Amino acid sequence: MAVSVEFHFDFGSPNAYLSHLVIPAIEARTGVSFEYIPVLLGGIFKATGNASPAVTLQGIKNKGEYGNIEIRRFLTRHAIDNFEFNPHFPVNTLQLMRGAVYAKMVGFLDRYVDEVYRHMWAEPKKMDDNEVIELAFAESDLPVEELMAAMQDTEVKQALIANTERSVEIGSFGSPTFFVNGEIFFGKDKLRDVEEEIVALLIH
Repeated sequence: MAVSVEFHFDFGSPNAYLSHLVIPAIEARTGVSFEYIPVLLGGIFKATGNASPAVTLQGIKNKGEYGNIEIRRFLTRHAIDNFEFNPHFPVNTLQLMRGAVYAKMVGFLDRYVDEVYRHMWAEPKKMDDNEVIELAFAESDLPVEELMAAMQDTEVKQALIANTERSVEIGSFGSPTFFVNGEIFFGKDKLRDVEEEIVALLIH
């Protein structure tokens, strides 16, 4: 059976970044590639009445601390050593996500995603400051002027809106969200289930 896997991501989510680091191993084991779909997490939150854990966990004793424990376990399980929480969190990712849409349109999304995630969560910077963004793109040898112009392009803006609206329509309420032949899985901790679903579909 043909298997389609979508990864709906926003650079502002640390859990989406951690998922991104694990996805290549799943692709290697299953032979199935994940399609990266840039969405705007703020738009998803607005459409669904959801909010960042930084907001929803305020005032809840022990839950935030437990989340940190889970992140440490995930890092250990997958031998991840290139993660550092961004001190500027939350970062407005509107420009970066538009850049991702453009990079996908013209064919360099993989490199763009790797580099932007590095600047967000491995060597964290204030990636909602245009000057910082431009310097980061230049360091990564990405087309700075082309990307900065594309972020203001009407077609690019509308494509990001369309991606986000579709994501909500098919079930998203946050990021990272995965769809395996339309079946939804939410959160980095569901990657095991995502892989199991892929394998089950391949067998049939």
